[in-house]
Amino acid sequence: MAPRQPPRFVVRTLDDAASQRRTRLLVAGGWALSLILVSLGVWFAAQRAPTVAGDRGTVRQLKADNEDLRQQVANLQRAGQVADVAAKELKRNLAERDEEISGLRTDLAFYSRLVGGGGQRDGLKIQGARSTPVKGAANAWNLVVTLTQNARRGEVVEGSLKFAVEGIQGNKVATLEGPALGQGAQSTNLPFSFKYFQQIQGSFTLPAGFKPTRLRLVADVKGGQTITGTVMWTDALRNDEANDVQQ
Repeated sequence: MAPRQPPRFVVRTLDDAASQRRTRLLVAGGWALSLILVSLGVWFAAQRAPTVAGDRGTVRQLKADNEDLRQQVANLQRAGQVADVAAKELKRNLAERDEEISGLRTDLAFYSRLVGGGGQRDGLKIQGARSTPVKGAANAWNLVVTLTQNARRGEVVEGSLKFAVEGIQGNKVATLEGPALGQGAQSTNLPFSFKYFQQIQGSFTLPAGFKPTRLRLVADVKGGQTITGTVMWTDALRNDEANDVQQ
Protein backbone atom coordinates (compact mmCIF):
# COMPACT_ATOMS: atom_id res chain seq x y z
CA MET A 1 0.00 0.00 0.00
CA ALA A 2 1.41 3.38 -0.93
CA PRO A 3 2.21 5.85 1.89
CA ARG A 4 -0.26 8.57 2.55
CA GLN A 5 1.01 12.02 1.73
CA PRO A 6 0.07 15.01 3.95
CA PRO A 7 -2.36 17.31 2.41
CA ARG A 8 -0.86 20.24 0.55
CA PHE A 9 -3.40 22.64 1.93
CA VAL A 10 -4.59 22.91 5.52
CA VAL A 11 -7.68 24.78 6.30
CA ARG A 12 -7.44 26.88 9.51
CA THR A 13 -10.28 28.82 11.00
CA LEU A 14 -10.02 32.50 11.94
CA ASP A 15 -10.41 31.73 15.64
CA ASP A 16 -7.31 29.52 15.67
CA ALA A 17 -5.13 32.16 14.02
CA ALA A 18 -6.25 34.88 16.42
CA SER A 19 -5.59 32.66 19.40
CA GLN A 20 -2.05 31.97 18.28
CA ARG A 21 -1.38 35.68 17.76
CA ARG A 22 -2.66 36.48 21.27
CA THR A 23 -0.48 33.78 22.74
CA ARG A 24 2.62 35.10 21.00
CA LEU A 25 1.80 38.66 22.10
CA LEU A 26 1.29 37.59 25.70
CA VAL A 27 4.59 35.73 25.75
CA ALA A 28 6.42 38.68 24.21
CA GLY A 29 4.74 41.13 26.58
CA GLY A 30 5.57 39.01 29.63
CA TRP A 31 9.17 38.74 28.57
CA ALA A 32 9.39 42.53 28.02
CA LEU A 33 7.67 43.20 31.38
CA SER A 34 10.12 40.91 33.16
CA LEU A 35 13.03 42.78 31.61
CA ILE A 36 11.53 46.09 32.73
CA LEU A 37 11.00 44.82 36.30
CA VAL A 38 14.53 43.44 36.51
CA SER A 39 15.94 46.74 35.23
CA LEU A 40 13.90 48.72 37.76
CA GLY A 41 15.04 46.44 40.57
CA VAL A 42 18.68 46.87 39.63
CA TRP A 43 18.27 50.66 39.42
CA PHE A 44 16.54 50.94 42.82
CA ALA A 45 19.20 48.76 44.41
CA ALA A 46 21.95 50.91 42.94
CA GLN A 47 20.24 54.09 44.22
CA ARG A 48 19.54 52.65 47.68
CA ALA A 49 23.00 51.23 48.37
CA PRO A 50 24.85 54.59 48.86
CA THR A 51 22.01 55.92 51.04
CA VAL A 52 22.13 52.93 53.39
CA ALA A 53 25.91 53.12 53.56
CA GLY A 54 25.70 56.85 54.25
CA ASP A 55 23.12 56.31 57.02
CA ARG A 56 25.33 53.72 58.70
CA GLY A 57 28.30 56.09 58.59
CA THR A 58 26.19 58.89 60.11
CA VAL A 59 25.01 56.61 62.92
CA ARG A 60 28.57 55.60 63.73
CA GLN A 61 29.65 59.26 63.79
CA LEU A 62 26.74 60.22 66.04
CA LYS A 63 27.58 57.40 68.44
CA ALA A 64 31.21 58.52 68.55
CA ASP A 65 30.20 62.16 69.16
CA ASN A 66 27.78 61.07 71.90
CA GLU A 67 30.50 59.07 73.63
CA ASP A 68 32.87 62.04 73.45
CA LEU A 69 30.25 64.32 75.00
CA ARG A 70 29.59 61.85 77.80
CA GLN A 71 33.30 61.68 78.55
CA GLN A 72 33.55 65.47 78.60
CA VAL A 73 30.60 65.68 81.02
CA ALA A 74 32.21 63.07 83.28
CA ASN A 75 35.51 64.97 83.22
CA LEU A 76 33.75 68.23 84.10
CA GLN A 77 31.89 66.56 86.95
CA ARG A 78 35.12 65.15 88.39
CA ALA A 79 36.81 68.53 87.98
CA GLY A 80 33.90 70.21 89.78
CA GLN A 81 34.12 67.72 92.65
CA VAL A 82 37.86 68.27 92.97
CA ALA A 83 37.38 72.06 92.93
CA ASP A 84 34.66 71.81 95.60
CA VAL A 85 36.88 69.72 97.87
CA ALA A 86 39.78 72.13 97.32
CA ALA A 87 37.58 75.14 98.12
CA LYS A 88 36.34 73.55 101.36
CA GLU A 89 39.89 72.67 102.37
CA LEU A 90 41.02 76.22 101.60
CA LYS A 91 38.19 77.70 103.70
CA ARG A 92 39.10 75.38 106.58
CA ASN A 93 42.75 76.38 106.36
CA LEU A 94 41.83 80.07 106.24
CA ALA A 95 39.58 79.67 109.28
CA GLU A 96 42.41 77.95 111.15
CA ARG A 97 44.83 80.69 110.17
CA ASP A 98 42.37 83.40 111.26
CA GLU A 99 41.91 81.66 114.58
CA GLU A 100 45.66 81.31 114.98
CA ILE A 101 46.23 84.98 114.13
CA SER A 102 43.52 86.02 116.57
CA GLY A 103 45.16 83.94 119.30
CA LEU A 104 48.55 85.46 118.54
CA ARG A 105 47.11 88.95 118.73
CA THR A 106 45.52 88.11 122.05
CA ASP A 107 48.82 86.76 123.36
CA LEU A 108 50.65 89.83 122.06
CA ALA A 109 48.23 92.18 123.79
CA PHE A 110 48.44 90.13 126.97
CA TYR A 111 52.24 90.05 127.16
CA SER A 112 52.51 93.66 126.01
CA ARG A 113 50.28 94.60 128.90
CA LEU A 114 52.21 92.31 131.23
CA VAL A 115 55.69 93.69 130.50
CA GLY A 116 54.49 97.28 130.44
CA GLY A 117 54.71 98.29 126.81
CA GLY A 118 55.09 102.04 126.39
CA GLY A 119 56.86 102.48 129.70
CA GLN A 120 53.64 102.66 131.73
CA ARG A 121 53.34 101.10 135.18
CA ASP A 122 49.59 100.40 135.26
CA GLY A 123 47.98 98.61 138.16
CA LEU A 124 45.32 95.89 138.14
CA LYS A 125 43.39 95.40 134.92
CA ILE A 126 40.59 93.03 133.90
CA GLN A 127 42.18 91.59 130.77
CA GLY A 128 39.33 89.36 129.57
CA ALA A 129 36.47 87.03 130.45
CA ARG A 130 35.22 83.81 128.92
CA SER A 131 31.96 81.98 129.60
CA THR A 132 31.26 78.38 128.55
CA PRO A 133 28.21 76.16 129.16
CA VAL A 134 28.49 73.34 131.68
CA LYS A 135 28.02 70.00 129.95
CA GLY A 136 24.97 68.08 131.08
CA ALA A 137 23.55 70.98 133.16
CA ALA A 138 20.81 73.22 131.84
CA ASN A 139 21.46 76.97 132.03
CA ALA A 140 24.71 76.40 133.97
CA TRP A 141 27.86 78.26 132.96
CA ASN A 142 31.54 78.34 133.80
CA LEU A 143 33.35 81.66 133.96
CA VAL A 144 37.08 82.41 133.60
CA VAL A 145 38.29 85.97 134.25
CA THR A 146 41.90 87.00 133.53
CA LEU A 147 43.45 89.72 135.70
CA THR A 148 46.82 91.30 134.88
CA GLN A 149 49.24 93.78 136.39
CA ASN A 150 52.20 95.51 134.85
CA ALA A 151 55.30 93.49 135.66
CA ARG A 152 57.28 96.66 136.30
CA ARG A 153 55.31 97.36 139.44
CA GLY A 154 56.94 94.34 141.10
CA GLU A 155 54.40 94.00 143.90
CA VAL A 156 51.66 91.51 144.77
CA VAL A 157 48.08 92.67 144.35
CA GLU A 158 45.30 91.08 146.42
CA GLY A 159 41.57 91.35 146.57
CA SER A 160 38.30 89.70 145.53
CA LEU A 161 36.23 89.57 142.35
CA LYS A 162 32.45 89.79 142.06
CA PHE A 163 30.44 89.40 138.89
CA ALA A 164 26.87 89.92 137.77
CA VAL A 165 24.92 89.10 134.61
CA GLU A 166 22.76 91.74 132.97
CA GLY A 167 19.96 90.82 130.61
CA ILE A 168 16.24 90.59 129.87
CA GLN A 169 13.77 88.73 132.10
CA GLY A 170 10.09 88.80 131.16
CA ASN A 171 10.53 91.80 128.80
CA LYS A 172 12.25 93.75 131.58
CA VAL A 173 15.89 94.68 132.13
CA ALA A 174 17.32 92.74 135.06
CA THR A 175 20.68 92.30 136.78
CA LEU A 176 21.42 88.97 138.47
CA GLU A 177 24.11 88.46 141.05
CA GLY A 178 24.91 86.38 144.12
CA PRO A 179 22.01 84.07 145.12
CA ALA A 180 20.10 84.98 141.92
CA LEU A 181 22.87 83.22 139.99
CA GLY A 182 22.75 80.15 142.21
CA GLN A 183 25.91 81.18 144.04
CA GLY A 184 26.58 80.26 147.62
CA ALA A 185 28.24 82.46 150.21
CA GLN A 186 31.69 81.13 149.33
CA SER A 187 31.34 81.76 145.58
CA THR A 188 30.00 85.30 145.90
CA ASN A 189 33.51 86.75 146.24
CA LEU A 190 36.32 85.11 144.23
CA PRO A 191 39.67 85.90 145.87
CA PHE A 192 42.81 86.71 143.89
CA SER A 193 46.47 87.26 144.75
CA PHE A 194 49.17 87.59 142.11
CA LYS A 195 52.16 89.58 140.95
CA TYR A 196 51.85 89.37 137.18
CA PHE A 197 48.55 87.74 136.18
CA GLN A 198 45.93 85.28 137.40
CA GLN A 199 42.90 83.46 135.96
CA ILE A 200 39.95 83.28 138.31
CA GLN A 201 37.32 80.60 137.79
CA GLY A 202 33.70 80.55 138.90
CA SER A 203 30.31 79.19 137.91
CA PHE A 204 26.71 80.34 137.88
CA THR A 205 23.20 79.34 136.81
CA LEU A 206 20.78 81.47 134.84
CA PRO A 207 17.02 81.18 135.44
CA ALA A 208 14.86 79.79 132.65
CA GLY A 209 13.82 82.40 130.10
CA PHE A 210 16.57 84.84 131.05
CA LYS A 211 18.41 86.35 128.06
CA PRO A 212 21.91 87.57 129.05
CA THR A 213 23.33 90.65 127.34
CA ARG A 214 26.60 91.33 129.19
CA LEU A 215 28.78 90.51 132.21
CA ARG A 216 29.63 93.07 134.85
CA LEU A 217 32.88 92.46 136.77
CA VAL A 218 34.03 94.23 139.94
CA ALA A 219 37.52 93.70 141.39
CA ASP A 220 38.05 95.04 144.92
CA VAL A 221 41.77 95.61 145.56
CA LYS A 222 43.09 95.67 149.11
CA GLY A 223 44.51 99.07 149.81
CA GLY A 224 43.63 100.28 146.31
CA GLN A 225 40.81 101.42 144.11
CA THR A 226 37.96 99.24 142.85
CA ILE A 227 38.20 98.18 139.19
CA THR A 228 34.93 97.71 137.28
CA GLY A 229 34.58 96.24 133.78
CA THR A 230 31.82 95.02 131.46
CA VAL A 231 31.96 92.43 128.70
CA MET A 232 29.28 91.85 126.09
CA TRP A 233 27.78 88.37 126.39
CA THR A 234 28.50 87.58 122.75
CA ASP A 235 32.15 88.46 123.32
CA ALA A 236 32.27 86.34 126.48
CA LEU A 237 31.22 83.30 124.45
CA ARG A 238 34.32 83.55 122.27
CA ASN A 239 36.99 80.95 122.95
CA ASP A 240 40.03 83.17 122.53
CA GLU A 241 39.24 85.66 125.33
CA ALA A 242 40.00 88.44 122.82
CA ASN A 243 37.06 90.47 124.10
CA ASP A 244 36.89 94.14 124.71
CA VAL A 245 36.51 94.84 128.43
CA GLN A 246 35.05 98.27 129.06
CA GLN A 247 36.59 99.67 132.24
